[in-house]
Amino acid sequence: MKYLARACTTAVLFASATLAHAPAWADDFRVGFVNTDRIMREANTARSAQSKLEQEFSKREKELNDLGNSLKSASDKFEREAPTLSESQRQQRQRQLIDMDRDFQRKRREFQEDLNSRKNEELQQVLDRANRVVKQVAEQEKYDVILQEAVYVNPKHDITDKVIRALNAAR
Repeated sequence: MKYLARACTTAVLFASATLAHAPAWADDFRVGFVNTDRIMREANTARSAQSKLEQEFSKREKELNDLGNSLKSASDKFEREAPTLSESQRQQRQRQLIDMDRDFQRKRREFQEDLNSRKNEELQQVLDRANRVVKQVAEQEKYDVILQEAVYVNPKHDITDKVIRALNAAR
């Protein structure tokens, strides 16, 4: 019992001492917030990365769309002509459609995997650069902590605009 009373007394004294010095500590402590989603939408580096990806993958995307359209046309044609085809012709055309669909699905999956991989590479580069700029802003303006995710942030702590301007200026 004495141990519990001593522990409670120590905790109360510690809390009192901490609270007594809290206002002085709070005045010196600077917190900032960065909205990463906004940076990824609005920074020139992010827009440039998006444009680069669109340019890089537009040809393959068009080819994939063309392949999908030709598959649909072939399927529609088969549906119209199926009643007049012999059993062997119908089976042969079905196999061709299945092969075309399998090829289309494979190419679409490969396209999506390649696109996602490149997108991750580009976004990582943008994030790395943004994090360096966030660190520079934090050091220059003497922030103690910069948060990237929060439930609520008072707008006076949001330094996203500063970071976007610094990123855009660094180009």
